[in-house]
Amino acid sequence: MTDDLACAMYLLARDEAAERPYDRSRTALLVRAAAVIDLATRGRLEEDRGTVTVSGTAPTGSPVLDRVLRDALAGHSWKHLLRRHRKRTLSDVEDRLTATGVLTVTEPRTRFGARRLSVTEPAVTAALDARVSAALHGNGPVGELPAADAALLALAAAGGIRAVVSRRHRKAFRSRIDACTGTLAALAPGLEQAVRALPTTMIAAQGGMGGG
Repeated sequence: MTDDLACAMYLLARDEAAERPYDRSRTALLVRAAAVIDLATRGRLEEDRGTVTVSGTAPTGSPVLDRVLRDALAGHSWKHLLRRHRKRTLSDVEDRLTATGVLTVTEPRTRFGARRLSVTEPAVTAALDARVSAALHGNGPVGELPAADAALLALAAAGGIRAVVSRRHRKAFRSRIDACTGTLAALAPGLEQAVRALPTTMIAAQGGMGGG
């Protein structure tokens, strides 16, 4: 499942001790952004004068991506597409990870309890952490990084996932993180701008921004 960018982003954004995302609102935006980037990388989403366009409607092989692709048919901006149905996309990712056995669900014992989502193979998350850490600390050109790793690093930094990119590392490796975010411009300039704007978008989301 780590080749599915949205699922990979979800696993990176988890608090393993609490068996849930560090911040569900932020994670919803991050997995939605990851799904959009995945579709753009596959050539299924493009940009026409700032508007997202869809290239083909054939199934992608991922139910998560298929639903996001259908959302894009309305011709939104990248920023709007990243915000649209983000909570649904988060639930879709959890359902997909559960269906494939990466997560197991424990329902709450009480009416007001929260369900727990346990990772069945911690090595999967550890391998993801190692990939993003290598992208952050590597000495090679950012252009030589796997596109998925550069995107995950950019999103983790934008989303403030400190277990992946600490505040100290975010400052120390600012230029490298910036370069990773800049690689998204090759997919679509508006997509890069929307990812750079994620910190502001997340603040707005905490205030009750629509489009969930």
